[in-house]
Amino acid sequence: MNERVHELMTAIRRLEDELAHELHAQQVELLYWFEGRKVRFERSIIAAHRRVKIGVLRWLSASNPRNVLSAPFVYGMIVPFALLDLSISIYQAICFRLYRIPRVRRAAYIVIDRHHLSYLNPVEKLNCVYCGYANGVIALTREVAARTEQYWCPLKHARKILDPHRRYVHFADFGVSDTFHPRIREVREALAAEDGET
Repeated sequence: MNERVHELMTAIRRLEDELAHELHAQQVELLYWFEGRKVRFERSIIAAHRRVKIGVLRWLSASNPRNVLSAPFVYGMIVPFALLDLSISIYQAICFRLYRIPRVRRAAYIVIDRHHLSYLNPVEKLNCVYCGYANGVIALTREVAARTEQYWCPLKHARKILDPHRRYVHFADFGVSDTFHPRIREVREALAAEDGET
């Protein structure tokens, strides 16, 4: 890979991480804090949350009928998501140990906490739990697949891909054969050297 391209991509990732950290820090500073694993709000914030809460019946009556009709299809996807979650857990428990790849920590990707918000009614809370789980499983799966790709096939595509995973920037360039095998060894060693279950 062109050294300048590598530098730019690394800088972009670093800036994205910094921005996410700053936005999260600002949100925590203004609205809530943590006590252990629990999120705590000031009383004034809790009172404001409760004032805007919409009851279930009113919420359902104001819902778009198309949204209500789609609910069985949306919630029916819980079965494939749960099977994917189980499959990914088994896969990395076996394969990652064999490859000596650091395991992906499930709790870093599957975050379910929005149901603690007092301005959500029970249906909204259930929706938030479901979305947190489903998107978390997909994010976890993406990271497991990215580590697998880094181990087995750290080679870029000829065509541009939309939103590549964060490991892709370190892969060998397409069509550059003389450095391919040494590059595989490099990225495998880098993967094995990563700290713990992130």
